[in-house]
Amino acid sequence: MTVAMNEINLPDVLAEVNAVFDEYERALTTNDVPVLDQLFWDSEHTLRYGATENLYGFAAIQAFRQGRPANNLEREITARSVTTFGRDFAVANVEFRRTGSTRIGRQSQTWVRLPEGWKVVSAHVSLMD
Repeated sequence: MTVAMNEINLPDVLAEVNAVFDEYERALTTNDVPVLDQLFWDSEHTLRYGATENLYGFAAIQAFRQGRPANNLEREITARSVTTFGRDFAVANVEFRRTGSTRIGRQSQTWVRLPEGWKVVSAHVSLMD
């Protein structure tokens, strides 16, 4: 894939990815598991590295979401960067703090536009003191 510099952060594509990221954030903080499942690519190739788990494949991610406690999900995003490359690929990165915690969280997502819409194909969450 070759992307010309003038194809980075095309305004309409950037708006789409920001909107789907906002949808993900709402679903995450309200534990809306069906929406979270909808936003991840349903594939054995999808992966999510979490703060305490490594999940390979959509089924493992889905099982984790269904079994996760739904408490203390609120967070404040303290930094956000979304970059699109062409019309079908994007990366989103945020720093966050959980309510009542001093630890800094970091989240990275790789988004790809597939026939069924924008999907997370790879995600990584980590915490630091």
